[in-house]
Amino acid sequence: MEDAQDRYDDAMFDYSTGDYDSAISKLGSILAVDPGNFDAQLSIAMCHYRKGDFPTAITEGHKAEKMRPNEQLVHTNLSLFYMRSGDKTTAEKHGLQARISGWKSDLTKPAAPAGATEGEPELQMAQPKPKAFKMPEKFPDQPWKKTPNPASGGAPSTAAGEGPKP
Repeated sequence: MEDAQDRYDDAMFDYSTGDYDSAISKLGSILAVDPGNFDAQLSIAMCHYRKGDFPTAITEGHKAEKMRPNEQLVHTNLSLFYMRSGDKTTAEKHGLQARISGWKSDLTKPAAPAGATEGEPELQMAQPKPKAFKMPEKFPDQPWKKTPNPASGGAPSTAAGEGPKP
């Protein structure tokens, strides 16, 4: 008996060859057994998009959105579907949601390796040792900073004591 992954792979093969009706049928059979299969739901929406059936693609895309509301790919696809259907405002909204989802996923801390804990330094990534550096004893003159010249009655002069250039 075929498992869900084999059926999904068959459906994706059909999709890749342009046989969208067959892919929709196979993905539909997966969803009939497992209505929570996110990959099948997302893929069935894309099959309808490829067929040019934008209203059904949008409907199926929103079903995937209910499964994973913060998934970047869901909003990217919905943005594409709405743009092709002529609804630029809603497409831009989903495009923004996709960007926000992408930023959120970039901020999440990567998972620690299995069995690792914060208190085990031998499992921590090796960090380069900071390079030692010596502070300069005297900083160079900064001619762009003006200092008052007491000899000229407080008129500014250059830090090097030079007068104005002719």
